[in-house]
Amino acid sequence: MRLLLLFVVLAAIVLMIFFIWGDAFTSIFSEHGSVVWLTSFGAWAWLAGIILLMGDLLLPLPATVIMSALGYVYGPLGGGLIGGGGSFLAGAAGYWLCRMIGERAATFILGSRDYNQGKQLARKEIGAWIVVLSRWLPVFPEVIACMAGLTRMNSIRFHVALLCGSVPMGFVYAYIGYSGLENPGLALALSAAVPALIWFLVGRVLKGVTKNH
Repeated sequence: MRLLLLFVVLAAIVLMIFFIWGDAFTSIFSEHGSVVWLTSFGAWAWLAGIILLMGDLLLPLPATVIMSALGYVYGPLGGGLIGGGGSFLAGAAGYWLCRMIGERAATFILGSRDYNQGKQLARKEIGAWIVVLSRWLPVFPEVIACMAGLTRMNSIRFHVALLCGSVPMGFVYAYIGYSGLENPGLALALSAAVPALIWFLVGRVLKGVTKNH
C-alpha cells in the first residue's frame, strides 16, 4: 500500500509543479524558443540540450519539444543521439539518486512488506516493461525511474530497458523537428512500437544474465 501511495504522491508532486509552472516553461521552451535558446550556446548547444533534458527530472520542461529542437539544430542523427542520451541520463540520475538512499531507508519509507513486494515486482519481466514503455508517457518517466531505484531493480536490466525506451524516442522527435512534420501522429504511433520490439529481443538475451539478481 505504501508503495502505491508513494507512487501517487510523487506523480501528484510532478503534476502540481507542472500546473504551477508548466505554462511558463512551455512558453519559454516552445519549439521556436527552444531552437533560439539552444543556438545561443553555439558549439555547446548539445550540452545545453542534455542539461535541459536532465532538468526534466525536477522541472516541468517539455522534453519532447527540446528533442525536436535538437533535431532542428543537429539533424535527425545527431539530434537523435543527443536527445536520446539526455533522456537516458535523466532516467539514470533518478534511478541512482533513489537507489543510493540504501535499503534501510527504503524499508523505512515503504515499510518492510511493501518494500519486499516492490523488489519482487522489479525483478519480474513487467518491471522492465514498465520502464521501457514509460519513456513515452508524460509526467511518469522519471517517477518510474525513481521507483525502480528505490526498489533496487537490477541495474543492468534497468539501464538496458531505459536505453531501449529513450533512444528511439530521441530519434523520432529529432526527425520530427528536422523535417518539420505538422501531423506526426502516424510517425509517433508507429515508432512507439519500436522500444517494445527492441526490448522484447534484448530482454531475452538479458534474462539469463539477470535472473539471479
